[in-house]
Amino acid sequence: MSNGKCVFHLHAIVKLLQKNTDMYSYQIQLDGEVLRVGFNRTLPAQGDRIVKDTLELLNQMIDSGEITGGHRLLIDGAQSVAVGYVISHKLAHLYEVIAVLDPKLGTKISTSTGSMRYKNYIVTVSHGASHRVGDVIATEEKQQERSIIKVVLCGPPHAGKSCLREGLKQAILGTLNAPYPYVITACPDGEGSWYHKTYEQNQELAKDSKPCLKSELTPEFAKQAAQWVRSANQLINIVDIGGKITPENETIVKPATHAVILAGDPSKFAEWEEFCQTSNLKIVAKIHSILHATQDEVFLPEEWKLNTNKLLEIAPLLTGSVHHLERGEDLSTRPMVKAIAEVLIHLTKC
Repeated sequence: MSNGKCVFHLHAIVKLLQKNTDMYSYQIQLDGEVLRVGFNRTLPAQGDRIVKDTLELLNQMIDSGEITGGHRLLIDGAQSVAVGYVISHKLAHLYEVIAVLDPKLGTKISTSTGSMRYKNYIVTVSHGASHRVGDVIATEEKQQERSIIKVVLCGPPHAGKSCLREGLKQAILGTLNAPYPYVITACPDGEGSWYHKTYEQNQELAKDSKPCLKSELTPEFAKQAAQWVRSANQLINIVDIGGKITPENETIVKPATHAVILAGDPSKFAEWEEFCQTSNLKIVAKIHSILHATQDEVFLPEEWKLNTNKLLEIAPLLTGSVHHLERGEDLSTRPMVKAIAEVLIHLTKC
């Protein structure tokens, strides 16, 4: 394929990826007396769109009876100044006290699993005698200092790893206030993060563009990819490697910390478990990919969040199956994909 044709395809891909979907650009969730808020990272938008979406969501929650008002409301999450004004305008008359999280307040405490603080909120609205504006409300909700994880997505070929990678990324992005999932495509197969979005909207364009970006897995590439992994500094880093156990892949995963194994053939699990153990990777999940199944099976130990590190020393936290990993489908809502996302987000708090 000529370079000119490749350039044409890449310009077309950029246009497709810039299209918006019909979603809200802001996220709001009421959890008891805590209103969790944040920007929707799957739908970047300008400030005017965000405040309109914020207002619409609040109106829906009030009209449905989800937000009814009461003694106090604690607001936790990212807000722009404009969004803060909208939230205050809609809710200030419904609650006696409204307070906003200040993540820097509270004494840092050292624990066996790392440093943490208890969440503290500053009162910004008060209509009663119980609190004044500027008072600090201390809670027992933990605010753990987070850890960086570098998770290798591995297993034999043709199991759907690249599909799982994209679905997992979208599931994490769609989780309110979750860390950003940074994806490293450490397999030069021409299927970067762009591929699946493009495939959803123009399959022929995706297929024609793939050869432009495909190359060989060489020792030089492996060394460069290992440096990408070593330098990755987001809280959640997902490393997608090729489907063969090779010296190159061993080089790539050396700086990583954890692994998720996906296999269409369960008899292949053992060799990939050995690969992970030899590479000092803690196996987070071992998942059977079943193309023609109609539902997922998800197995997590009881109280796994309380005993995460101890359980990881014994066996994978998450096991089960995922069904029909197919390009062009939204995989982010599959039970197994959501479970992996929940586990990875939790691991940043361990």
